Amino acid sequence: MRHVISVLVENEPGVLVRVSGLFSGRGFNIESLNVAETLDPTISRMTLVTSGNEQIIEQIIKQLNKLVNVVKVVDLTGSDFVDREMILIRVKAEASSRAEVLRILDIFRGRVVDVAPKSYTLEITGDEKKVQAVVELLTPFGILEVVRTGKVAISRGKKEFGGAGRDPLEKEKP
Repeated sequence: MRHVISVLVENEPGVLVRVSGLFSGRGFNIESLNVAETLDPTISRMTLVTSGNEQIIEQIIKQLNKLVNVVKVVDLTGSDFVDREMILIRVKAEASSRAEVLRILDIFRGRVVDVAPKSYTLEITGDEKKVQAVVELLTPFGILEVVRTGKVAISRGKKEFGGAGRDPLEKEKP
């Protein structure tokens, strides 16, 4: 089963290497990895997507928690969370197909970010199913290149976490 794991880490050189080394050293695969700074510039959030049974995921979480630079680890799978992915697609756009490509893009609330004489570069944001649906619909036109961000995810706000505006993964303030 696929799991989405959110990891808060200290924003320091080498942390990503240690986390990815943990996975490769134990033969686990990272299907998607996204890392960026949080509101606190000393902390970054990693969103990892990996697969495994409950024992494997439990082992991954325990091993992540043992790393010195890891602040907090949460398996979001099975909880209430929102996830998104962004994709940039360069697709052939001959004169005869431009209108149809733009109609598909409009249906999925995407946008054109670059226009060339024979292609469009499109940006679409959404969950994995939406992104995959766009790829399938645009394939007949001729996809020239695809770049995907991978999944980013966040817990839905709940009162037990301190209400709106408070991230349940953030460190407690002293």
